[in-house]
Amino acid sequence: MSGGPVLLWGSPLDLPIAAVCTALSRLGTPMFLVDQTRAGETSVELEIDRALGGWVRVGDQRCALDGIRSVYARPQDTGRGGDTDPAGLHAGAVDEALACWLELTPALVVNRLSAMGSNGSKPYQGGLIAQAGFAVPDTLVTNDPDALRAFWRRHGSIVYKSCSGVRSIVSRLAADDAERLARLATCPTQFQAYVPGTDYRVHVVGGEIHGHAIDSDADDYRYAGSAGVRLRPWRVPDALRPRLRALAASLGLVMAGIDLRRSAQGEWVCFEVNPSPGFTFYDDEDDEPIARATARLLTGG
Repeated sequence: MSGGPVLLWGSPLDLPIAAVCTALSRLGTPMFLVDQTRAGETSVELEIDRALGGWVRVGDQRCALDGIRSVYARPQDTGRGGDTDPAGLHAGAVDEALACWLELTPALVVNRLSAMGSNGSKPYQGGLIAQAGFAVPDTLVTNDPDALRAFWRRHGSIVYKSCSGVRSIVSRLAADDAERLARLATCPTQFQAYVPGTDYRVHVVGGEIHGHAIDSDADDYRYAGSAGVRLRPWRVPDALRPRLRALAASLGLVMAGIDLRRSAQGEWVCFEVNPSPGFTFYDDEDDEPIARATARLLTGG
């Protein structure tokens, strides 16, 4: 429904949620926040007859779900306190009901949880990225030290990271790490050929493209600290823009953060597609173009 409110699901302490709320407010767009920090005051009722309906209530405020024009979903893992904790069980039930509704609603959802699933397995997502036509680094997932040594010799310089969607610090494997390789037996790890060059982050927000180049000497600039990173707005080449939109769409994502480097051969290498990007790290504090783009997308429905 084009005139209804935008539903936001997450915590107001989460910077992207807070930034989108501010941007929506500046547009005068009505909104309803399902605040996870108030799970004990939250209830959901779903109705499925000829159409999907129901409502969500937070405290004394109630919102009809069939009137929602769009959704911005960044739910956090609440921990739920164990299977016997009443408050945790209630929070889990609220999350489950909203997750089911997100999959069924005809409203625009940024993004459905099912579409975010590809990021739960980095090797699986890498295969999907390759199918979309982007180069991906040569990859090995193993718990075999001998297989890793052979991979290391073949590429000379490699990095390691988690296989799952859990955030990890990307690091280059160094000679000092050789004595730790026996630990692989109990911890299968993902290794990739190191691709030198400048990091680029592109945010696809509906039809809009926002690019940044990142100058840093760190293996993982996200953990380099403010003194070790310089972000520069970057105009994404025209020929690359439709490819990035198509990549996000192929994963079912309305909004995505895409990590790239350009190889020495001029080929665009894609490392990962983040389905729920923490875009405030990249957004200009004065202008906030990505937050405003997200608010425009949600307002359009």
